[in-house]
Amino acid sequence: MDAHVIDPARPSAVDADRRAPSAELIATLRRRFGSRLSTADSVLLQHGSDESSYRPLPPDVVVYVHGTDEAAFVVRACARERVPVIAFGVGSSIEGHLLAVEGGVCIDFSQMNQVLAIRTSDLTATVQAGVTRSQLNAALSGTGFFFSVDPGADATVGGMVATAASGTNTVRYGTMRDNLLSLTVVTADGEVIRTASHARKSSAGYNLTQLFCGSEGTLGLITEATVRIHPHPEVVAAAVVHFPTVRAAVDGVIESIQLGVPLARAEMLDALTIKAVNAHSRTTLAEKPTLFLEFAGSQAQIDEQAAVVREIAAGHGGGEFQWASLQEERSRLWTPRHHAYFASLQLKPGNRSITTDACVPLSALATCVEETLADIEAHGLLAPVFGHVGDGNFHCLVLVDPDSPKEVEAAEAFSHRLVQRSLRHGGTSTGEHGVGLHKMQYLVEEHGPHAVALMRSIKRALDPHNIFNPGKVVSFA
Repeated sequence: MDAHVIDPARPSAVDADRRAPSAELIATLRRRFGSRLSTADSVLLQHGSDESSYRPLPPDVVVYVHGTDEAAFVVRACARERVPVIAFGVGSSIEGHLLAVEGGVCIDFSQMNQVLAIRTSDLTATVQAGVTRSQLNAALSGTGFFFSVDPGADATVGGMVATAASGTNTVRYGTMRDNLLSLTVVTADGEVIRTASHARKSSAGYNLTQLFCGSEGTLGLITEATVRIHPHPEVVAAAVVHFPTVRAAVDGVIESIQLGVPLARAEMLDALTIKAVNAHSRTTLAEKPTLFLEFAGSQAQIDEQAAVVREIAAGHGGGEFQWASLQEERSRLWTPRHHAYFASLQLKPGNRSITTDACVPLSALATCVEETLADIEAHGLLAPVFGHVGDGNFHCLVLVDPDSPKEVEAAEAFSHRLVQRSLRHGGTSTGEHGVGLHKMQYLVEEHGPHAVALMRSIKRALDPHNIFNPGKVVSFA
C-alpha cells in the first residue's frame, strides 16, 4: 500500500511530511482575500473531512475564491514555497480525495458558483467550478434543457469533472467524460489555460480536456467547465418492480439492454437497501431486490419500451410494475433510490460506511453481484448493495464502528476481495468513486506497471513540485 494511504482505523501520522505555509505566505493571502481566508479550527476540520471513513486531515489554511484569477493567485503564491493546494467543492467524495495528507492551502470553490453562459442552440452551458448540478438545472429551468450527470449527491461541476462522475442517467446520457467539451484550468505555475474550443469535436492536438477529467485535482485546478445539455424528453415514465433474487433483477436489465431497449435509468437495490429506505423515507416497498426504471421519449416509444421490459421482467420472476408519469409521482418513486446512501447509514446508527464500488462488463455483472452477496453473507457483514446496473456499476456500503479495528479490518478485507473479483471479471477497481487514497494500491494490477509509470510521468511533467493534491491517485516517488 502506498505510504500516503491512511488507515481509517487510526489517526494519521503525517506531520513529518507536512508542508505548512509560512507566516509570510499566509500574510500574502490574507492581504488579497481578507475575511475570505480562514484558519479557524472548525473551518479547517470541515475542509479536511469527506464522506469516507478516513479520519479528518485538515489543511492549514482555507481560501474562498470568486474567480479564475484568484485561484491562479493562490497557486502562484503556494508554488513559490511548494506548499500543497487542494481543491474543495462540497466535500461529498468518499475515497479520501480532499484530505490534506501533507497539509497546505485548501481552495474552496463554493462561492465561485456563477452560470456563465447557456447556449441552447449549441446544447452547451459554461459554468464556474463551484456550480452544483442542482444550481445548473435550476438555471436551465424553462429552457427545455437539462444537465444529465446525476451522481446522487448535489456535487459541484468542478468536483464531478475532477472525479469523472457518473450516476443514474449514465445508461442513456453517458458519464461526465461524455458530457464535457472544454475546461479552464490553472496549471502548477499559476498559468491559465483553456483545454479546447466549444466545438462539438476537434482533431487539433492532444485531448487535454479528458486528461484533466478524472485527475482528482492532482494535475491542475479546474475553474470553469463547458458541458453538454440535453433536451427534455417529450414524456418520461418511471417504474418500480420487485424480483425474487438480485440475479433475476440484474439479468432482466441486461437482457433489456441487449435487446436494444433505450432505458433512461436502471437502478437495482437489494432487499437490505429497501429495508433501509423504508425506515428512512417511511415507504412501504416490498423488501425484495428491486429495480427502479425510467423510460423517455414519445408516448408511443415509451409504451413500446415498457411492453418489452415488462415481458422480460416477467420471464425473470418480476412482479407488477408500479408506474408514474407525472413529475411529482416520479419523484415519489425515485426518492428512495436517491436516499439509499444516507438511509443505509441508519441501519447502524453512529457508525461509518466503508463505501466501495466496482464496475464490470455487462456480461459478468450478475455473476459478480451474486458472488459479492455470497461474500457479504459468508463474513457476516452488514453491507447494503445497490447500483447503476445498466452500466455494470454497483456499490457496497460496509457499515462499521470506526473505533473497532476488527470491524474495519473485516470491511477492508471485503473491499479488497471485491476489487480482485471485479478485476478477475475484466472490470475496474472503481467505476465512479475514483482512486483517491483508497484505490491507489490497485492501479498497477489493473493497468500494468508501464501504464502507471506513464501516469506518474504525466503528473511530474504537469506538477513537477507535487503541489496539487499530493498523495492521491499515483505516488510521486
